[in-house]
Formats: sequence, structure tokens, C-alpha cells
Amino acid sequence: MSAETQNTEKRLSAQSNDSSFENIWQELKWRGLVHVSTDEAALEESLSEGSVSYYCGFDPTAPSLHLGHLVQLLMMRRLQLAGHRPFALVGGATGLIGDPRQTSERVLNTREVVAEWVDSLREQIRPYLSFEGENAATMVNNLDWTAQMSALDFLREVGKNFRVGTMVKKEIVAKRLHSDEGISYTEFSYQVLQGNDYLELFRRHGITLQSGGSDQWGNLTSGTELIRKVEGEHVHALGTPLITNADGTKFGKSEGNAIWLDAQMCSPYAFYQFWLNTADADVVDRLKVFTFLTRAEIEEYAQKVADEPFRREAQKRLAWEVTALAHGEETTTKVIEASQAVFGGGDLTAVDPDTLTAVLAELPQADRSQWEGEPGTVTAVELLVSTGLVASRSEARRTVRDGGASVNNVRVTDADQVFTRDDAFAGRHLLVRRGKKNMAGADLGEG
Repeated sequence: MSAETQNTEKRLSAQSNDSSFENIWQELKWRGLVHVSTDEAALEESLSEGSVSYYCGFDPTAPSLHLGHLVQLLMMRRLQLAGHRPFALVGGATGLIGDPRQTSERVLNTREVVAEWVDSLREQIRPYLSFEGENAATMVNNLDWTAQMSALDFLREVGKNFRVGTMVKKEIVAKRLHSDEGISYTEFSYQVLQGNDYLELFRRHGITLQSGGSDQWGNLTSGTELIRKVEGEHVHALGTPLITNADGTKFGKSEGNAIWLDAQMCSPYAFYQFWLNTADADVVDRLKVFTFLTRAEIEEYAQKVADEPFRREAQKRLAWEVTALAHGEETTTKVIEASQAVFGGGDLTAVDPDTLTAVLAELPQADRSQWEGEPGTVTAVELLVSTGLVASRSEARRTVRDGGASVNNVRVTDADQVFTRDDAFAGRHLLVRRGKKNMAGADLGEG
């Protein structure tokens, strides 16, 4: 068993639901995870009586999952801990189409790209669920049944059960229909594909609950309606709220970029900082949704936010919990140590080199085109000016003279001092500081 697998099993075994709640449904509601559902009383009863097989779909429209997907993964895990059986669907078929976006038509990716992303998402999902035991998770791909259907079979056996009048009333479809761009038949048919997925999973595995974001409600109910028409059975759908910040802005965006779960697309340091910077008004709700802390523990942090917000204890706990969940405790510890060394002016040489390099890469970067020396060399003055920490060379010299400049947390005493790859971390990265709080990175480039 690999060390990664051992760490995953250790983390999963430490997770539990809060026993202070009457049942899992009540806990989901308290955590703010229920925005809309089919018959609430019947769904609560079903989840309380015995084991329910349920699924959530993840489309490979990118090589990584993001924070919106993390909400669904944790929802699935909470239900699994309550004794229910999860099925994670990675949409090799629906990923070739893409669900309609709010604004414009999706660019269709090639089959090869989608297949590659399917594999990537499957590996990302695996650590969040247990694939052992009586209610072990199962991974499925809707390409397995969709690829076998001809267009005629699809239209005759599935399409005939859908009414266009109902389909065009779906929120996103209606919005796109009234836009300048409109909507293609390809994206319009997405809800039929997703409805068929639910029908197939109901038939193959007895699945009676599908979860997803509330913005997918039209797609979720397309499946419940299809099963009712074809099989005469009533099944359930559960829509989680779209999480937004207290100021109304979209959650999970950082300077226009999604917060990805893949460490190559969003470094563990950037991931940690995202959570650490959570506003006081949002942090308690984030603890409810993204951690397994109990109600009592979260209420304690809520009181700390009210009494001593400047200590940011709730944000520190949130950042630790979610980063450890996504990237492991060891990586999270390294990120914290690197952050403390960089922002606290500590000993950078004692920090894990790879983590430190990632931290430095997140800082504003020097413009190497302003350097005049040999490749891989730069003076203190050039560093200060090219990073934008000062406006001119004369200001750079004054800063050095006044003792306000440092490189790699060592004070610079000579404005003309030359730094080379021998001075850099990983042979290329430098930390440039003006005063205590103004910092930037400088990349000397590959040697």
C-alpha cells in the first residue's frame, strides 16, 4: 500500500457526521446544503430508513475539479458516512457536449481530450470517498451506455418522453433562448442525456437520489420525470445552494480564475491563502460546508469571530482543514511554514524548497527585460525597480541606503550587489522585500 493510499485511508477513517443531529437530513439542512429538493419529507424518511444508492455527476469540461465540485464531493461523503452508497459519475458522454452555460456556447473538446480529462477527474474524486466496505463507492462513466445507442434509438426510446414546452422553460435554457447567441440543439439536448443517465443508473444499480448544484435543477428533475414516465417510480433529486460571498460576489473565484483542486493548476499555497482570506461574514458558513467539524466546534468558532475577529482563528482552522483535505496534512504544514518564513522574515533555508518556490511564484514578479547584466544575474537596484517595489533607480539606492531593502530576508547594504543563481532558491527564485510588507519575486530563468 502506497503512502498516499495510507494517508487517504487515515483521513477518511477520521471523518464522521455529527451525532448531535437526529439524522443526516437534519445535519445537511443545518450545514446549509439543502437549497431545493423533491418531496422533502419523503426524502428525509428514505435517508433515515435504510441505505440509499445515490449519485452525482462530474463532467470533464476541464482537466481539474474546482471548489463547486468540492461541495458535491463532501455532500457525497456525508451521505456515505450515514450508511448510503455513493456512485460518482464522470461524464465521458456528457463531457463531449457540455451543459449549457449562462452566457455562450461551449467549445466542444476532442474525444481524446475528454477521455484524458475523464481519467484525471476520476483520480481526483477517488480520495474523497471510501471504496471499501458495505457501502463502498463506485465510479461510473455514462459513455458506457450512451455510446452504444444510435441516434434513432436515443430519439425513439428517450427523446419521445420529453416535451419541448417543458424543456424551454428550464432556467438556463430560457435565458440562452432570449440571448443574442441563442442555444444550439446540441446543448439543448443536454438535459435529455442527463435524464437518461439517471434512468440507466436506476435500472442498473437501483439509484434513487441524484445530487447537484441548484443551477442544475432542470437537469436533475429531467431524470426524476423520465423515471416516473418510463418506470412509474418516484425518485429524488437534491440541489445544493450556489455558494456566494456575503457581498454577493461569486464564491471560488480569485482574480477571475477558478480555485482548482489540482495542485498544478492552483498551488497548495494559493489554495491555503484563498481560505485564509475568507471574510468574517463568510467563515462560519464555510466551516459548515467544507469541514467535518461538529456543530459545537463551529459554534465555538462563531463566538471567536464575534469576540476576537482580529485573531482570525476561524479562518486559520478553515484553511488548515480544507487544504489538508485537498492536499494532505504534510503539504499543508509545509505551506504554513513557508508562509511564515516569507511573511514573517524567517529562515528561508529551513523551508521545503519546492513549497517555497511555489510561494514565491505567487508574488508579483520582476520584469526581467529591465535587467542589463548577463543572463541569470541581477543587481539589487534592478531587482527593486523591475519588481515595482520602487519607482526609480535613485529611489532604489535610497531604500538600500536607509536599510529598507532585503533579498531572501537578508538586508542589502550595497545597491550594486549582484545576485546570481547561487543565491537563488532552486537556482532561480529570489524574494525581494522593501520594508516589512512589500514583497515580490524574481525568477532568474532556467540556467
